[in-house]
Amino acid sequence: MLSVENLEKTYSSGDEALKGVSMEVSGNEVVAIIGPSGAGKSTFIRCINQLTEPTSGSIELDGVDLTGLSDGELRDQRRNMGMIFQEYGLVERLSVMENVLAGRLGYLSAWNAFRRDFPEEDVRHARATLDRVGLGGHDDNRADELSGGQRQRVGIARAVVQRPKILLVDEPTSSLDPETSRAVMQLLTEIAADEDIPVLINIHEVELALEYADRVVGLADGRLVFEGSPSDLDENARDTIYRATAESSSDPDGDAEGSNGTDPRMITESR
Repeated sequence: MLSVENLEKTYSSGDEALKGVSMEVSGNEVVAIIGPSGAGKSTFIRCINQLTEPTSGSIELDGVDLTGLSDGELRDQRRNMGMIFQEYGLVERLSVMENVLAGRLGYLSAWNAFRRDFPEEDVRHARATLDRVGLGGHDDNRADELSGGQRQRVGIARAVVQRPKILLVDEPTSSLDPETSRAVMQLLTEIAADEDIPVLINIHEVELALEYADRVVGLADGRLVFEGSPSDLDENARDTIYRATAESSSDPDGDAEGSNGTDPRMITESR
């Protein structure tokens, strides 16, 4: 289970990207984070895997506090968090198989990682995972030969072969056409069920969040202002999440998404 309590992030510029955000993610639920550009969504995801260091608060994964870890401890814990990036995060010149097997590098010794000497079991699992995401037979293709949707599937396969305890997904559909976006979201929900792990998705296409998420969380100006099921969303909550767009751009990490929304029960302050 992921447990986040009173998470805050203030940048050196004084911008407050997160203001006491708390939430839990457990089981095999799919949780979508929505909100306007600058709401803090990308910062929240990046704080969980420590790509961005939070200013204060606690982040626990299965009882292990992820804040304040040594480099070695953080390396070990990152194996438990599969990260799927908006821009895919692939090494373009490497093959599909090499990119997927990168998800196992954290389990190798430094020497074997340098040599890319993976156990045969890892290779079999990677090949089976490529079949699972619809890329069987593409093992030897270079990543830069693939379409955007195929690249995103490689990123998903790489995260799955880590055998993580949670999948963290940052804008997986922002560069994809509608049909491919739906296929990617369907794949993520299937993985959550099949692997019995939760998936936390930062997404700006609210209709996709409504269709595929079990729970929706709304951020606005760095605060959690809504949490509920997709059926809880109403116009009043949408207004609460999206009314302050221009003045709430306090997220230097990007958080670049549109503000086409939908929304539910309002939370006046973070828990």
